[in-house]
Amino acid sequence: MADGAPAKFLTGNLFVHVAVMALTSSVGLMAVFLVDFVDMIFISMLGKSELAAAVGYAGAILFFTASFGIGMGIAAGALVSRALGANEPALARERATHALLYGLLFGLVFSAVVWSALPRLVSLLGAEGETAALAVHFLEVVVPSVPFLMVGMMGSAILRAHGDARRAMMATIVGGVVNAVLDPILIFGFGLELTGAAAASFAARVAIAGTAIWPLVTVYDAIVRPRFAGLLRDFVPVVAIAFPTILAQIATPVGQAYVTRAMADYGEEAVAGMAVVARLIPVAFAVVFALSGAVGPIIGQNYGAGDMARVRRGFNAAIIFVAAVILGVSAILFVLRAPIADLFGATGIARDLIFLFCGPLSLAFFFPGVLFVANAVFNNLGQPFLSTVTNWGRNAVALIPLVWLCAALGGAPGVLIGQSLAGAVFGVVAWIMALRCIARGGKPERQGQEIFGREGRLMTLFHARR
Repeated sequence: MADGAPAKFLTGNLFVHVAVMALTSSVGLMAVFLVDFVDMIFISMLGKSELAAAVGYAGAILFFTASFGIGMGIAAGALVSRALGANEPALARERATHALLYGLLFGLVFSAVVWSALPRLVSLLGAEGETAALAVHFLEVVVPSVPFLMVGMMGSAILRAHGDARRAMMATIVGGVVNAVLDPILIFGFGLELTGAAAASFAARVAIAGTAIWPLVTVYDAIVRPRFAGLLRDFVPVVAIAFPTILAQIATPVGQAYVTRAMADYGEEAVAGMAVVARLIPVAFAVVFALSGAVGPIIGQNYGAGDMARVRRGFNAAIIFVAAVILGVSAILFVLRAPIADLFGATGIARDLIFLFCGPLSLAFFFPGVLFVANAVFNNLGQPFLSTVTNWGRNAVALIPLVWLCAALGGAPGVLIGQSLAGAVFGVVAWIMALRCIARGGKPERQGQEIFGREGRLMTLFHARR
């Protein structure tokens, strides 16, 4: 965006903005998720159930590491979109640069810590014997790529903050193409099997990072020489959003880890079936998963401009969009449930789990969709800890007892039912909290909204005024 030009989302039809941002973002996400889905197909073609189960266990840990990148990306996108909405392009450039540096440093440290603890983490998920060894081996190859993934996610978030959904989409598409091309070559051509799938994932993450950063440098001039004073200034606002957002994001993989552990009690076939469902969800609902990042810049720019009425209309438009997507996708899944199960050669309990998800449980994903939109509101209106509350409420407070109870009553299918019920409970809670958050932001003093001032100095979280 040129200096002085109006921010893109301050005018125009909000439903169209939501749809365009979500659909373009989802194409990129789907490219990555679809490759994970194809990975599972390739692994299933090898005819070794322990390999499919190993990928299922590894997926829970990779979901955990990706959540840190998502959290840092949300922080970078929120800061940049607010600065653009307030017509401060120089501040937007500095915050983009400093956030990326913090993300890179954090990614290096985080990946080293996770890599050193892989055997213990895999064991905690319930993996044993050869399956555990295979999962650890897969992760030992992929986890060192976390810094690249983190930078790529943050770069894409900054592009979306500029309203450039197309280039943000291209970053993940390029990564998906790299992975899709290398997968069959390495898995089958070179006979590397699981190692080949891991190496392809590593290469894809490097490609995502490069493709996201390149337009920030060449098109938007969004990367500037970092200044020590600026790094210190922006540390507080980055952490103020990133820390609670990361806490919120890791709630999902923690919840998924508990679900995986609960499913492990029913054998490797059940874990393999759950792994198929876990990869089917983001492919089928990529548009819904994209909403938090897609709606964030729309909310952030209008909040930066002080137009809270438009913020509320944007939130409502996003909820309507979620409902339309869920209904359409659920109908398709129901019709294709048998071919999907056949694609993986699923039988017994694995087939039952796939049929269950492609039936009533896919409709229940409306509530997590609402939660994603609400999180965009919380993160961009200066209330990121509300995302932490709702995400942990869904993935711990509600999920653990509901999964335990439903599993006791219904076995392996009950595990998935309990997970869906937890999403429904806190989807409604998040909906109510988001509306209240927007209403408070409409007051002149914006009580409890401002975490930091224009220069990034930490301010009081709550005003005494009434």
